[in-house]
Amino acid sequence: MEKKNNDTVRVAITQGDVNGVGYEVILKTFGDSRMFDMCTPVLYGSTKVASYHKKLLASQPQDMTFVGMTDASDAQNGKFNVVNLTQEEVKIDLGRSTDVGGAQSRESLRRACEDLKAGKVDVLVTAPINKKNIQTEGFDFPGHTEFLSHQFGCSSLMFMVCDRIRIGVVTNHLALKEVPTALTHNLLFDKMMLMNESLKRDFRITKPKIAVLALDPHAGDNGVIGDFDMKVIKPVIDEVQSKGVLAYGPFPSDGFFGSSEFNKFDGVLALYHDQGLIPFKLMSFNEGVNYTAGLPYVRTAPTHGTGYDIAGKDHASEQSMRSAVYLACQILHNRREYDELTSNPLK
Repeated sequence: MEKKNNDTVRVAITQGDVNGVGYEVILKTFGDSRMFDMCTPVLYGSTKVASYHKKLLASQPQDMTFVGMTDASDAQNGKFNVVNLTQEEVKIDLGRSTDVGGAQSRESLRRACEDLKAGKVDVLVTAPINKKNIQTEGFDFPGHTEFLSHQFGCSSLMFMVCDRIRIGVVTNHLALKEVPTALTHNLLFDKMMLMNESLKRDFRITKPKIAVLALDPHAGDNGVIGDFDMKVIKPVIDEVQSKGVLAYGPFPSDGFFGSSEFNKFDGVLALYHDQGLIPFKLMSFNEGVNYTAGLPYVRTAPTHGTGYDIAGKDHASEQSMRSAVYLACQILHNRREYDELTSNPLK
């Protein structure tokens, strides 16, 4: 199904865990009617569940209506569209992890990816899941990033984005004890090249500067603490530089963030999850966006989790979800423009 570039962007939104704050932040985001001028939301969930969550939001207008359908092709511009995954009642246990919540999360993600591939929607925004209850024999992934890489058969980069900084993570959701072994030459090379390409194509930065963080404290202190950074990471940085990538480092992360050195770079490549996520969330806990670079489709997500402790209490902030929708639409426009400009370069 081909869509014209000037059509309103159709944003596929997965419902996430129905017992968390997913519906709350989605409904709050589109409670502002100006959002419909930018995009057409297509929620993969249930009009009944949406109505249930809407009634819990005293802070939001109750006149918001849902257009239910079975096929995303029927989505209407200017409306809040819901692809009903089931006609059955969905049991909701706010603030609890349940098998029903996991099953609903899986089906929502599966259907949204199916429609993304079919061209019925343009971009994907995922609401938070519970990484435990979503697991089955057929779904054995530590998070969205790994699932989507497998689904679309490609390498990807977990890229945390906010106004102040963009931080990519080499090893995603991996136990810390497994990180050094996972940091192979090929993996580091692929992630550096992927970040460089994403900064150019997705963020329209012509010559991006990338900072690569060190694994050991003080980058090994010239071998006093360790030699991993000089023996493993530095040679990869040298190799990508030989290919025209402006990558630098490895930088000790404490001094790098403490001295605000990050302001000099367009992207920062962290080696493991907490090395990148702790400084990122300190800078932008409420407004940051999790972007999956490298996929053939645009996917973003808010950076918070299911928020079981505040589910149904009308306390969740929608800022990160709204930013995720904004960024998805912006990256789609950037990609289209970049691809058009580079499709037939002069010899």
